[in-house]
Amino acid sequence: MGGVRSDRARCTAWAVTAAGTLLAALAACGSSDSGSGAPEPDGRAGRSGADGRDPHRVPGIGPAMLRRIPAGSGQVVAVYGDGRNSADSTVVLYTRHDGAWRHVRDWPAHNGGNGWSRNHRSGDRRSPVGVFTLTDAGGVLGDPGTELPYTQDRSFAAPRWWAKPYWHDFDYVIAIDYNRVRGVPPNDPRRPEGEGKGGSIWLHMDHGSGTSGCVSMSRQAMEFLLRELDPDRRPVVVMGDRADLTGG
Repeated sequence: MGGVRSDRARCTAWAVTAAGTLLAALAACGSSDSGSGAPEPDGRAGRSGADGRDPHRVPGIGPAMLRRIPAGSGQVVAVYGDGRNSADSTVVLYTRHDGAWRHVRDWPAHNGGNGWSRNHRSGDRRSPVGVFTLTDAGGVLGDPGTELPYTQDRSFAAPRWWAKPYWHDFDYVIAIDYNRVRGVPPNDPRRPEGEGKGGSIWLHMDHGSGTSGCVSMSRQAMEFLLRELDPDRRPVVVMGDRADLTGG
């Protein structure tokens, strides 16, 4: 009898343990997707409709900012800043198909060393918050196969008196159409809104830390964007810290 009782006790203990493990696993699965409609930490879109997210809206972009995206735009480069005063951000490329925005790829990035500003000024080392078209590209290196107008010119090269990690920053650049003339090379110096508003805000290659106001990424990320962006799809960049993007 003692052996039978021991076997029953062991069986009961095993069943309780198994049930507890199963419940814990189910709880973990359930907690991985809250269904709140908020973007994932990297701004990535969830499964269309399965988690309450609207596939017709770019994740993490509030209604006011969303309205600034041109109706005919089919490509959005979203730059999600980690905080108002942070130099760390994430870049996500979205494309629109049949009215729904789809995540294509994302990369770690850097923005202005002092963070973000809704009223960017020359020398403030903050990146401007807003929605801007992407119309022109260029750099020290040759065209990697972009459809954007591309200007190769040694004049893009960073001066050699800069620290060495910065020397290749402008091997590839995509002009962000902030206080610039569209349809000209990115290094065209004209600033229609005046020098005080700053300018020469670009997507360019990363040196591992904050920028003077641009957004920087790896060489692989820049090459991918240059090959993917299509002027016929009217690409734009939506950029800012997450609070500004959500609030519009």
